[in-house]
Amino acid sequence: MARRNRRRASSKNRSKQSPEDNSGEELPKNDLSAAPLEKPPILIDKKELRDAALERAKNRPIRERIMSFFRREKKEDYKEIIINTEALERRVAMMENGILQAFDIERLDKDRMVGAIFKGKVQNLEAGLKAAFVNIGYEKNAFLHYWDMLPGANNDPSVEIVLENKKKSSGKNEAKSVSDIPRVFPIGSEIVVQITKAQIGTKGPRTTTNLSLPGRFLVLMPYAGQCGISRKIEDKAERKRLKRIIGNLSLREGMGVIIRTVGQNKPERFFVRDLHILMQQWDQIESRIKNEKDPCMLYEEPDLIGLTARDFLTDDVDRVQIDNREDYTRLIDTIQRISPKSKAKVSLFEEEIPIFQRFNIERQIEQTFMRCVKLPSGGEIVMEETEALVSIDINTGSHKGNRKDGKNFILQANLEAAVEVARQLRLRNLGGLVVVDFIDMKNRSDQRKVFQKMKASMSDDKAKHNVLPISELGILQITRQRHDESNSSGVYEPCPYCKGRGIVKSPRSISIEIQRLVSNAVRRIKADGHDSSTLKVFLHPSVLRRLRGPDASLLSKLEKNYGLQISFQGEESYHMENFKVVDESNGNEIR
Repeated sequence: MARRNRRRASSKNRSKQSPEDNSGEELPKNDLSAAPLEKPPILIDKKELRDAALERAKNRPIRERIMSFFRREKKEDYKEIIINTEALERRVAMMENGILQAFDIERLDKDRMVGAIFKGKVQNLEAGLKAAFVNIGYEKNAFLHYWDMLPGANNDPSVEIVLENKKKSSGKNEAKSVSDIPRVFPIGSEIVVQITKAQIGTKGPRTTTNLSLPGRFLVLMPYAGQCGISRKIEDKAERKRLKRIIGNLSLREGMGVIIRTVGQNKPERFFVRDLHILMQQWDQIESRIKNEKDPCMLYEEPDLIGLTARDFLTDDVDRVQIDNREDYTRLIDTIQRISPKSKAKVSLFEEEIPIFQRFNIERQIEQTFMRCVKLPSGGEIVMEETEALVSIDINTGSHKGNRKDGKNFILQANLEAAVEVARQLRLRNLGGLVVVDFIDMKNRSDQRKVFQKMKASMSDDKAKHNVLPISELGILQITRQRHDESNSSGVYEPCPYCKGRGIVKSPRSISIEIQRLVSNAVRRIKADGHDSSTLKVFLHPSVLRRLRGPDASLLSKLEKNYGLQISFQGEESYHMENFKVVDESNGNEIR
């Protein structure tokens, strides 16, 4: 009897600890109230990814394989671009042999700042900083260094200047040195600037008055008066041909162009067409400079669909797949204008399974938000990001050496780490000063091998960077330019629980995850031949406010498209990152 009373009391206590939902069912608080555990690092089998990519390469249309054969005598790598578009974000993954090599996220409700051109007003001049602050219509004034206000001051060392097209000096209104800046650009004067680095943290965007408009094969610089060729084009005969092409282009006085690396071996008509498109863009910008009042945006860089057509879809890319019909049509239209032959590479993905899951990309992206990254032989990389510095520690972990004597044990781990560090910097969009603490190597020859491996692995990185040799302390330093916030900064926001000492995912990110989970689950249900379900979502009130506010129309669309009924239960005690989606028809949690 006493035992039965104790069981009854225990059951009663459990009932008090569990909130009831509208259906009378109980959901224990401790399911969602605690912070989610950090996921263990995952080891991705790259051989499995390569094998899957090679199978896809074999299954390409015969016409595409023939064209690929004639374009390149020998090609071992299979390169793909996969584009996923959802309600709030667009993601582009660039893969080589199935392995994720580059990854871009575009928030569809956020302005594209880098590369945008503004008509602004000089708000303040700071002689001590040698910088101007420009009102461009945003909360933070843009930062403009005096050196970036001088004509041609942004000379890129990766470009060789081969021709001058200077404009005759007009005298008074041109700054020839830093001392001229206060006279030429006094406080309150109008100024046209281009953003070179977006706002990161508390720092406003960085800008320049040396404007540039990138095209497919050329970069137009309206005020530069210098023409150049990318130094990555090394063939002397080809550089001579490109120099002749530059001389034949119909450039206006004072304008300059740069031939991009993708222009190598391209016929002259491609450059003429590209210049014509860029000149039309510049004419539209000039018209707005004359007619619009400051501050205002004059030009915005294309979204990821436009950038894919312009920058990413190069000759060595074999295939592009996109899961949104509207974006597919727009991509085809853009390619038709700038590179018609590339249309054959693009296809619309129409399978029910989500495209990033279909190509094993989701797992690889998940790895980029982890502190620890596993290496194939058992070693590991631990990464910590601060505002201006990234520290990377290489550990042996459970490393398995190939030799019993362990002679190459450390070298193998460090060589693997060098390749993976370069890849992770690109995928995470990390910049500033990067400090890599390799496992100690006594042999100077081994240190040189790791240093050369690091340089070779970073060579394909489009961001400007510099790699220094390994120091006596076993430290390797890298500087890497970053134009925008890191990917983790876009997904996480300062944690309200710890006053900024840690991070949690934003309600927008959780909203995206909930919508993605619901969408994927219903697709699987339909693929199995079952009817749609009535779903219940348990979540934090802040995420619920997001779903019932800015995302309410998206939920309505989701319910209409899939014939769903979705109800919600918010509870302050739930952790912001936690949510649970339950199929009320069977009581099962959807994962």
